[in-house]
Amino acid sequence: MNFTTIAFDQLTVRQLHQIYKLRVAVFVVEQHCPYQEVDDTDLTAWHLLGQDQQGHLIAYARLMQEANHQARIGRVLTNPDFRGQGAGKQLVQRALEQVNALWPETSQVNIQAQHYLDRFYRRFGFEPVSGVYLEDEIPHQDMVLKLR
Repeated sequence: MNFTTIAFDQLTVRQLHQIYKLRVAVFVVEQHCPYQEVDDTDLTAWHLLGQDQQGHLIAYARLMQEANHQARIGRVLTNPDFRGQGAGKQLVQRALEQVNALWPETSQVNIQAQHYLDRFYRRFGFEPVSGVYLEDEIPHQDMVLKLR
């Protein structure tokens, strides 16, 4: 899988289409969450794309800088056709590397994780900082990775 990190204004029309198509397929259709998937955060986020040799989008996340030397990883997803092949693990590892490259002063990375992925994110060093709560009727928890 080849990774590319791109600012919104540098995305091609084809890349943007792939991102939105896959995000809607996973977060709206698959998870039965009829909400506005496209938001203004896309405009300022960095977009991490994991693609195969043919340019098909396999994995995606968006990276955001936050106040107080913090960053956020969001919209983490793996194409359903490629799940169970380690793409998610590669994606999160690359996302953490890119946070460090984009914002070297980052001391903490935040995620809003679906609760069933608790163990997955703990393998990267994330720890829960909230109880489980419902977001769009799906159990979530806030998790943090301290870098310094």
